[in-house]
Amino acid sequence: MRLTDYTDYSLRTLMYLGTHRENLATIQDIADAYGISKSHLMKVVHQLGLAGLVETIRGRSGGLRLGKEPEDINIGDVVRGTEPDFMMVECFSRETNECILSPSCELHDVLRRATNAYLEVLSGVTLADLLRNSGALRRLARVQVYPREKAKAA
Repeated sequence: MRLTDYTDYSLRTLMYLGTHRENLATIQDIADAYGISKSHLMKVVHQLGLAGLVETIRGRSGGLRLGKEPEDINIGDVVRGTEPDFMMVECFSRETNECILSPSCELHDVLRRATNAYLEVLSGVTLADLLRNSGALRRLARVQVYPREKAKAA
């Protein structure tokens, strides 16, 4: 399973804000720290704000900060709220499933159990758990990260 960039950026934003709690941060700070698009990050921050996970302060000396304490931010809830779906295979959708193997295939159940286990593990983790070694995260936040190159079609 692969998380969308949207979820990745959401988690990075929360981790950044969790490690920089002494000051307000800006979207530009976070974009620069991780080498990600400011315009994409604006959408992410807006939705995190609507969810109450990020507080946005307007004005000249405004910025961003966590909207909840790190121990109250559940990573499983964040992932569930930011991923569009967990349809690993076509047969997960009753409406669009056209797989001829569905009536006798056991893969559907195996993948559903695997997805549920994946989400269960994430639900057992809070932002506070991710920030336990925040000194290392602060150092990493200063490293310039370059985006992955998109695979070229053959």
